[in-house]
Amino acid sequence: MSKHVEPEDSRLDPGLRAVLSERRQLINLAYRFLGSLADAEDVVQETYARWYAMSERRREAVAAPGGWLTTVASRICLDLLGSARARRERYVGEWIPEPLPDRMEWISGPEEAAGDPADRITLDESVNMAFLVVLDAMTPAERVAFILHDVFHYSFAEVAEIVGRSPAACRQLASSARRRISAARSTPAAATTHRADLVRDFKQAWAAKDIEALVGLLDPDATTIADGGGLVSAQLQPVTGGQAIARVFADVAGRAPDLTILERTVNGQPGLVAQQDGVTVSVLAFDFEGERIKHIWAVRNPEKLRPWTAG
Repeated sequence: MSKHVEPEDSRLDPGLRAVLSERRQLINLAYRFLGSLADAEDVVQETYARWYAMSERRREAVAAPGGWLTTVASRICLDLLGSARARRERYVGEWIPEPLPDRMEWISGPEEAAGDPADRITLDESVNMAFLVVLDAMTPAERVAFILHDVFHYSFAEVAEIVGRSPAACRQLASSARRRISAARSTPAAATTHRADLVRDFKQAWAAKDIEALVGLLDPDATTIADGGGLVSAQLQPVTGGQAIARVFADVAGRAPDLTILERTVNGQPGLVAQQDGVTVSVLAFDFEGERIKHIWAVRNPEKLRPWTAG
């Protein structure tokens, strides 16, 4: 994966510039591991803190600073994933990975450099919401081994050094993760243009509170999951079935006549953003099966909507 160097880094000495250029790689890794941009940023900050906590002599002795940083960040993520189950038990309602906008749609807070946040995450198949949800069901070791090897192309020998298992064990972990992903995708994904058409039709039917049209766009066994985190109102349990989902969305439109629904790119896929008074209140990601919508993830937790809302 290409490395990102901020323009001002040209004033730094080559060694420091090389270390700082790893930031984008680390953010990309940590987000895929954790499904949270906020947690990923914390991991990268902790990784650099550990680097600069070493003496200058020890840092100079590191033959490959990028490899050292990746190893440390990955191990921090592995520890966080191990404790995630306990944290999720305290989470109110369903937990959904943090949605990411397209580079051109990212809204920077006033404290952020103009070019920084939009360059943080490379949007590809490995960050679409359906993929992240499957990753979230894996064991921590499976997730880390799979992402490092299959997404970032580390050798199993390198993965073993990070995960603390043998290369053969890491190969098995990645293979198990691949089987989970294959099982979750029972039919080929619809073409991108067709996905965009389905999302656009869903938007129009939702705005019109047209239950019949919504049902026609949804798979009969479709599911919708909402994440409010206990901070805003949201369905605490998944809603299953096209009819039930259509009624929920028609009800939302009826109770919020001032809702503005926008077509946006969510984690690299066609999605929707709902706004009230110019403030993003929900981001919707979709997954498809055949000619219909199979899954909808509605993120309402305001703490997960930072990149979508002006600071």
